[in-house]
Amino acid sequence: MIRSETRRNQEPLNSEDLAKCQQVFERLKAEICPLDDQEETNRLAAITIELYRQGVRSEDQLREMVAAARGH
Repeated sequence: MIRSETRRNQEPLNSEDLAKCQQVFERLKAEICPLDDQEETNRLAAITIELYRQGVRSEDQLREMVAAARGH
């Protein structure tokens, strides 16, 4: 018998998850993204969501890891 397991990173984000990601994203965007750099803003959002899906739940850790993933 094959067991089907849904990994946390494959589940859709709920409103609480999105709110936490949004809060981290907004703080980082204000700190490190130039206003006119849409590509960097999109990258920042993608990294934030991906790390959250991988299990980084602490807002402080998430901010630090997103900054590190960007090379800052």
